[in-house]
Amino acid sequence: MKQSEIHQQLIDFWNNNMPFNQLLGLKLTKFDAQHSEIRFDWQDKLIGNPIHKILHGGVTASALDLAGGTVAAANIIEQLDNVTPQSIGSSLGKLSTIDLRTDYLRPGRGNQFIVTARIIRSGSKVAVARMEMHNETGEHIAFGTGTYMVG
Repeated sequence: MKQSEIHQQLIDFWNNNMPFNQLLGLKLTKFDAQHSEIRFDWQDKLIGNPIHKILHGGVTASALDLAGGTVAAANIIEQLDNVTPQSIGSSLGKLSTIDLRTDYLRPGRGNQFIVTARIIRSGSKVAVARMEMHNETGEHIAFGTGTYMVG
């Protein structure tokens, strides 16, 4: 199975089989061992401050975490010697967030939000990712650093 096919299957899995991601409207749009991208649209149910109509901070943190986790997952897959559905499932079953730091730079306003992640370090046990969130006009809303258990 080609890496691109594996990545597409995982994109479909995260987008269609993760109820929390669906609740928030998070969609994984790009995914490889160096970069991932999550997009979601503004919805009133995501309001954290009803007076100013800004995004809830937990939504921001969740989107950052998903982006970081997916780029960490791609690194796990890239390091596998024998890529099979079973080896992918076994390896990704170990993936979990150890630490997530979120820095909020501006209020979460916009019609669409784009969250990107890149890998900083990928070892046999731990991966570290750097994430950023912008709105559709490029306004930088938040950034984060995620540490993930990968082995």
